[in-house]
Amino acid sequence: MKQMLITAAIACLSVVQLIAQEQADTTVEWRLNIEEAKQAAADKGAPILMVFSGSDWCRPCIQMRQEVWNNPVFQEYARESLVLLELDFPARKKNKLSPEQTAHNEALAEEYNPKGEFPTAVLIGPEGKEIAHFGYNPDLSAQDYVEYLKAQVTQ
Repeated sequence: MKQMLITAAIACLSVVQLIAQEQADTTVEWRLNIEEAKQAAADKGAPILMVFSGSDWCRPCIQMRQEVWNNPVFQEYARESLVLLELDFPARKKNKLSPEQTAHNEALAEEYNPKGEFPTAVLIGPEGKEIAHFGYNPDLSAQDYVEYLKAQVTQ
């Protein structure tokens, strides 16, 4: 009986380690600074996906994060083929950004999201030239977004 418990415990630990490794392999890094994103994009030879979001007030933004950005299909593609830049515009006082981060995000919004639409994703090259501009569509899956992005990058 004791041997069976030890074997079961080892099996459980192995499964937990595999899950943790799989989760670590699918997480992606969201940068917060355009200059860092441009450098990473130049190093990686990949475009930048800028995401304008209202993380604590915009329901479609929250849905897009849950359904697309956090989806393993998107994350696998992004990890290999994109540099991600999060440009958040929270409303709640407890989520307030630093004045520097707010100014940074606002400056990029003036250039790439002048209509102030949320959520908005803008795909740009490492030099800053816009490649594609899109929003959230609840009828599209993470795979649909990945296919769209792939098509934009290869044009």
